[in-house]
Amino acid sequence: MRPNEGGIVRTVRDPLWQNIGLDRAAAAIVDTPEFQRLRHVKQLGFAHLVYPGAFHTRFLHALGVYHLTGRAIDALRSRGALAELTSDQLAAIPVVRLAALLHDIGHYPFSHAMEELEADAIPGHHEELAEQFLAAPAIRTVLADVGPHAAAEVGELIRGTSSHPLQGLVSGSLDLDKIDYLRRDSLFCGVPYGAVDVDRLLDSLTLARESEHAELEVAVTEKGISALESLLFAKYQMFRNVYWHHAVRAATVTFRRLIEGALEQGFLKRDELMGPTDEELLGTLQARLESAPGPTEATAVLGGLLRGIVQRRLPKRALELFGDELPTELADWIPGRRDLVRLVEDRLAAELGRRPGEVLVDYPSNPRMLELRLLLVRRRGEVQRLTSEGEAGLIDLPRLGRSLHHTTRVLRVFTLDRAEPIEPGPLLDLFRLDAESAEAHLESG
Repeated sequence: MRPNEGGIVRTVRDPLWQNIGLDRAAAAIVDTPEFQRLRHVKQLGFAHLVYPGAFHTRFLHALGVYHLTGRAIDALRSRGALAELTSDQLAAIPVVRLAALLHDIGHYPFSHAMEELEADAIPGHHEELAEQFLAAPAIRTVLADVGPHAAAEVGELIRGTSSHPLQGLVSGSLDLDKIDYLRRDSLFCGVPYGAVDVDRLLDSLTLARESEHAELEVAVTEKGISALESLLFAKYQMFRNVYWHHAVRAATVTFRRLIEGALEQGFLKRDELMGPTDEELLGTLQARLESAPGPTEATAVLGGLLRGIVQRRLPKRALELFGDELPTELADWIPGRRDLVRLVEDRLAAELGRRPGEVLVDYPSNPRMLELRLLLVRRRGEVQRLTSEGEAGLIDLPRLGRSLHHTTRVLRVFTLDRAEPIEPGPLLDLFRLDAESAEAHLESG
């Protein structure tokens, strides 16, 4: 037994899961400055500008994931599913719970909004940044008491690279992070879309091997199929109605362009993006813009973007195309090449008589958001993997996920202050081109 595994030393009252019990190590981590920072990082970025109740934080969410991970482990233990674990793997179970607690420790201000910048504009993905927070003295001390390799093991579990059979509880198609955020986001937004059959899903968890010599991993028994369906539909509904709501996306792309411009103009440095809270970042940027020598076009645009966020004066939709209105395949550079998309934005701005930064293009495509890739244990004991191909005539959850994703796709163009309708044809023609052809087309004028 690891030093931290034992009785509950603190109970936290959570509006979603009611009482969450913390063991000694978890309570010590919660008390660290790095974890307390998560009280001031909103779970849903700018969703509170649309759903005023959505002020819940990464702090609450992390506690919820820790709680669900404990419930899942207890359920697996009660059914004897942990019997095949080695003594070392059993001893590491407390580390799995701590990894669930710490899985979002590296998040930026406004959560995922910052990660929509170009990869080289930010220090890294929040899961990669977790290691720097795990190395903080207060957290490092707690993890060292748990075990000599606990910090490294937690980092691997957060990144999804651990060989521990319970890796899938922390990162994977069925990680408990998804279940908590869907239920929690639904509750605080005041919408009915995040319903997931949590009890049924936890009751269907088991451990299995894809083949005789494969490693053990988290799996679902066949009775959990209906619960998986509820998970897919909840994600679909939440993306369509909350995460990709037009006003939420308007605020998000405004923030993205604001940070990009602040980095280019020297008002922010790349390393300053990691560590501040939501309000600290906006406060720092506002102070620096106000103290900038002399007004310029760039500072005027950045100031307008910042005021738009703070005062909820969001850009308006000049173009909005959904699902079947879009080509089946749009170029992969749209979500992946911010430099090219910014060229498109600035070309549109020039054609509309606007300044650079006053026209914003948004295509929040995430083809993997409804992806399932996990083991399924059939009633007769057969083990098979659900993949993106599904299994025609038997279990079509992956195909269902692809179909739902197709309908959630949306392309929008926003303009500041007033919306002028944009003819979609030329833009869609451009978005069908590969990156090299699109760049040449833009440079040709």
